[in-house]
Amino acid sequence: MIKTYEVAGLRNLSSKARSSERRRTHLNVHESLDASVQKLFIATEPDTYMRPHQHPQEHKWEFFIVLHGRIDLLIFSDNGALQQRVKLSSEDVQAVEIPPRVWHSYVCMQSGTVALEVKQGAYIPTGEGEFAPWAPQEGASQVPEYLEWLRTAQPEGDA
Repeated sequence: MIKTYEVAGLRNLSSKARSSERRRTHLNVHESLDASVQKLFIATEPDTYMRPHQHPQEHKWEFFIVLHGRIDLLIFSDNGALQQRVKLSSEDVQAVEIPPRVWHSYVCMQSGTVALEVKQGAYIPTGEGEFAPWAPQEGASQVPEYLEWLRTAQPEGDA
């Protein structure tokens, strides 16, 4: 039996993100947390904060596809300097693949943004050592200022 995912269901996911405290939510579509491939829809709002992180395991690549809205992928050096900014939307660059051990984060640029993330499993919660030590923890008082920087920062050397 095939699985289908309707637009109405993804709009409902966006509605849940708007009303959630973290201003994002997800819908797992893989069978279990032990599945060899993890697939999830993620709905985000512009004021959500996704702390920069990396996946140190050799097999933990991440494939990210924007279905609706806009989200910017940010790639950082080991010391937190912004190296690359990729604007993702259904109108231009729609998908990216991030290799293991790359510091990255996303910043939502449009309300109602929905993406699909695919990565190799099984699910392993992000450990404290996988979060960027130079970025504030989620919920910290510095987050609003840092999030504002993320929204406008340009890679070093870019005008």
